[in-house]
Amino acid sequence: MSKSSYSPPVFLTDLLAARAPSGDEFESQAVFDRYVTPAADTYQKDALGNRIATLNPKGDPVLMLAGHLDELGLLITYVNPEGFLYFNTIGGHDRVMIAGRRVIIRTAQGPVRGITGKRAIHLMSPEDRKKVPEIHEMWIDIGATSKADALQRIRIGDTVTYDHEFELLHGTIGTARAFDNKAGAYIVGETLIRLAAGKKKTAAQVVAVGTAQEEIGVRGATTSSYHVDPHIAIAVDVGHATDHPDCDNRKYGETKLGGGPIICRGPNINPLVYERLVKAARKAKIDYQLEADPRPTGTDARAIQMARGGVATGLISVPLRYMHTPSEMVDLADIEASVKLLVEFAKALKPGDYLHW
Repeated sequence: MSKSSYSPPVFLTDLLAARAPSGDEFESQAVFDRYVTPAADTYQKDALGNRIATLNPKGDPVLMLAGHLDELGLLITYVNPEGFLYFNTIGGHDRVMIAGRRVIIRTAQGPVRGITGKRAIHLMSPEDRKKVPEIHEMWIDIGATSKADALQRIRIGDTVTYDHEFELLHGTIGTARAFDNKAGAYIVGETLIRLAAGKKKTAAQVVAVGTAQEEIGVRGATTSSYHVDPHIAIAVDVGHATDHPDCDNRKYGETKLGGGPIICRGPNINPLVYERLVKAARKAKIDYQLEADPRPTGTDARAIQMARGGVATGLISVPLRYMHTPSEMVDLADIEASVKLLVEFAKALKPGDYLHW
């Protein structure tokens, strides 16, 4: 991939532009629908908002690829008499990052812009300046003059996202509000698209699932993996790149941007799936990295592994800096390498390959 002439995939950038807090995934669903439906033999929606695209529906084994469509957000919970909006968080926020941000509120009338506010540092005591404000001590200012004025534009329960859009910083290094996990949703959808365009049909039935509500408890993966009933599954998410200052490799391992997809090992991972992923990476000459997790991972893999009678599950992650902040950073070359890895993995499966051990 030539970094000097790099142009990011439009499918990916459209997903990154979509605003999709957990439970309000409409915009990212629409993007996934638009790009993946034409390549799928069957395409389904469900009650939780998952998107389930199937290629070669009579194939064996059944391979499920899962990347979540949702992102972090805020939820409007109260409007005070002066028209300031109070909120709660959707997903795991770092409170120090919230105040002073431009935000967009998704409403029935269209987007409403605002700013997250808190008491200015000049108006704080020395003790207060050392504290991170609690959620109820921050608000959103939309320039309303009263509660009635605000409620003409927004409603309780409207969702909010930061107004930080995708941008290439240098070469293939990019930043965006929600690489977590629009990157994973793109990877699983793009993998199915490329397999469908291939000259040789895969033996496996391949099911690419854009899952809903991962950020609040892997909820979409729980129901979709039960529905798909796969023999093998690969969850695709982002993982921590530890190649930045103030990150102790003794605690968090050693991974970096541009080093290729991260392949996980540990109890959440079927060891034969892990071995096949490494074999596929080597065959396709794809650089890869390893992480070890001794617990159920904080990804869709934790739900998929335990579906029905159990699923042979793997996990690959795109290295990412500054997770769960308004400006996450990845090397888009790692995203492309992840697609190539999954294409190679899927093509290598043979009938009866259930990877039981």
